[in-house]
Amino acid sequence: MTILGVVFAVALLIALIAILRVQPFVAFIITALVAALVLGLPIEKIPRTIERGIGDMLGSLSIVICLGAMFGKLIADSGAAQRIAEALMHLFGPSRVPLAMALTGFIVGIPLFYNVGFVLMVPLVFSVVYRSKLPPMLVGIPMLSGLSIAHGFLPPHPSPTALVAQFGADMGKTLMYGCLISVPTLLIAGPLFARSLKRIAVGSLDLFKPTTLTEEQLPGTFNSFACALLPVVLISGATVLSYGSFDPATRTLIDFLGNPMLVMLVSLLVGSVTLGVSRGRKLGQLMEGYGHAIRDIAGILLIIGGAGALKQVFVDSGVNTELGDLLGSAPIHPLVLGWLVAFAIRIALGSATVAGLTAAGIVAPLIEISGVDANLMVLAVGAGSLMCSHVNDSAFWMFKEYFQVSLRDTFRSWTMMETLVGSLGLVFVLLLNAAL
Repeated sequence: MTILGVVFAVALLIALIAILRVQPFVAFIITALVAALVLGLPIEKIPRTIERGIGDMLGSLSIVICLGAMFGKLIADSGAAQRIAEALMHLFGPSRVPLAMALTGFIVGIPLFYNVGFVLMVPLVFSVVYRSKLPPMLVGIPMLSGLSIAHGFLPPHPSPTALVAQFGADMGKTLMYGCLISVPTLLIAGPLFARSLKRIAVGSLDLFKPTTLTEEQLPGTFNSFACALLPVVLISGATVLSYGSFDPATRTLIDFLGNPMLVMLVSLLVGSVTLGVSRGRKLGQLMEGYGHAIRDIAGILLIIGGAGALKQVFVDSGVNTELGDLLGSAPIHPLVLGWLVAFAIRIALGSATVAGLTAAGIVAPLIEISGVDANLMVLAVGAGSLMCSHVNDSAFWMFKEYFQVSLRDTFRSWTMMETLVGSLGLVFVLLLNAAL
């Protein structure tokens, strides 16, 4: 009965979001209430369970995600993203523009949240197309694959960050493992796959001809790269140092300095000075931009909180244990199972973030039962949540309209690229699991 209750809850969530178009946070709360009743949770405990689930989830994530949103806004508005793109194109030369764009999307995608990155980088794609005379798909797909990979695999993006918390994984290790699987995935799903799309007809590009910053308005190359990659360097550095032999006081200091909250705060403060105040931007302007970033991320925070409510219902009703026993006995590798659950929900709902968070509540008990690496489970679920973007995904339509291609060619290019990212992500997660 409890398993049927979980299936019913997931079906209800899908119906509310995909069919009735209910706002995802409201849909999660409704689903959590109904699931609590169906699963036999005492009525007097239901409000407290939902409140606890939301609070526990957001308590550990809201600071990191909000600071990450502000940091990404700074990278975008300062021109650092444009400088990174131009520097990489100069480094790789005209013949390797697709590779340069893939790396640009990946590097810029680390601090930038996906929707912001998409809107920011697509005009930059067309700027490169105008200058290089290359086919738009050969330039655009590598860039967008880099953004997508960072969005699905790497903290501080909302879904991977939330999955780290739900699975009890380590932020630093997840980031390092994510970078390891991202590189081969990016090369195949980006520049290599884009070569097969060169002949796809793209509509008039005049609408999206960008207005770029002048050379004098752009920050320096070192400054741009250093700021954009500072969170990765700090978190990864603390993780590497954690393997060393240090006295307790030093180890405590390393753990403190590597805490994601502190890392994002330091990165934001450093960026505010080097990309903002020192380059003539007023503090008030920076704060106004940060305010816009918080407003942009509010919806995602609510979705994460709603997912926490549903997860807590599963835990408090005892279904979490039963789900773990059931999934643990399935004749499928745990990482593949986590990927499949996220894949199925992604197909139904469209949103990669919602798919990953919903899948996490279902497969979380599998980690303890199977003993699988929690960091790799974060990446497997993240890969599944990127699969087969289609007509119920807003990014699908953004790509179609920005590139002005037919529905058929959108499936052939965008959907296929996302599917390659998700499939290759799983393959490399499994290979990394075998090597560890």
